[in-house]
Amino acid sequence: MQRLYDFIRRHPTGVDCLWAVLLLGLSLLSVVDIPSGPSARLAAVPPVLTLTAVLALRRKWTVPMFWLAVATGAYQLALGVQVQTFDLAMLVVLYTVAAASDVSRRMSRLAFGIGLTAAPLYAVRFGDQVDKGSDTFLFTLFLMVPFALAWVMGDSVRTRRAYYAQLVERNHRLEKEREAQAKVAVAAERARIARELHDVVAHNVSVMVVQADGAAYVMDVAPEQAKEALQTISGTGRQALAEMRRLLGVLRTGEPQDSEDYVPQPDVEQIEVLVEQVRASGLTVDFEIEGAPRKLPSGVELTAYRIVQEALTNTRKHGGPDARASVRLVYFDDGLGLLVEDDGRGAAHELYEDGGADGAGHGLIGMRERIGMVGGTLDAGPRPGGGFRISALLPLKKR
Repeated sequence: MQRLYDFIRRHPTGVDCLWAVLLLGLSLLSVVDIPSGPSARLAAVPPVLTLTAVLALRRKWTVPMFWLAVATGAYQLALGVQVQTFDLAMLVVLYTVAAASDVSRRMSRLAFGIGLTAAPLYAVRFGDQVDKGSDTFLFTLFLMVPFALAWVMGDSVRTRRAYYAQLVERNHRLEKEREAQAKVAVAAERARIARELHDVVAHNVSVMVVQADGAAYVMDVAPEQAKEALQTISGTGRQALAEMRRLLGVLRTGEPQDSEDYVPQPDVEQIEVLVEQVRASGLTVDFEIEGAPRKLPSGVELTAYRIVQEALTNTRKHGGPDARASVRLVYFDDGLGLLVEDDGRGAAHELYEDGGADGAGHGLIGMRERIGMVGGTLDAGPRPGGGFRISALLPLKKR
């Protein structure tokens, strides 16, 4: 059954030709039975042939076939050829005009009017063959009903096809929108991962460079200190490598890797570990927590960690050899406050913000992007009396 349906959809004109052949056979049989004589039978032959052609070609040339059917009806009225089996093609072509999407609504309504007119004209032409009075009126209504039903059915099919086409178009549009949204989400995720990689590389490589310089300086005079520095370099390198593997794994597969190298996203509790790591690299850092520590949304905790990490990295890189820093976390009822200050060379930070000192210009820009993602605020600039200050407020709910 499905194959037959597919064949009909692929070859509609061929199917119509088969129906036309069947109609031709039935029409010839009905013509032979016409009792009016050879002349009446001969007059019925042209309508048989034309309406058979109308049925065969109704989908290919819909409007021309309709007018050919109208001309055939006029011929029957003129020569007195009464309704026969072949006149079923008139109803079929009227249905086709109403159902065809490439035929204008104006043409469809015109065909409907002509179809309704055909019944009264036929009643007038052959009214002497029925009883006068109410029987003529009922006979006319009886002839009009098939034309009305054919047009209504065709117009209903046309409406359903148009509705289905709209659904298909809408589905395609939604698919394209989903694809576009997916691409935007992928781009945003890759941008986030790029910021993560920047933070990981900038911080850990900076620590490793400082420790390596210190180890080289005390290698001969203090071997134990050099050994500790090398161990710090090794641990920092492993941590940076593990984080980079995790981030690159997300780039490859789109999901975090469940392996032994997986490193959870940093949170606020690890800020103290970060401070200890920075102290080990030689930078003096004061760390203070105010308020009652509690679990915060993961996005807020990651943002807080990365801001402190970036700020301390900038201090170590641009604050000078004798710079000191302080980190202060304040837990509010509706958010988390961060204050990172140093007494180093603040002008270098200003260059870093513009891309001059660092050469990339992604430090404070990245901070602002992270703050914006969680709906927070950031204030960064030189401190009165020297140094640099970064103040951030991270709300629990995005504004």
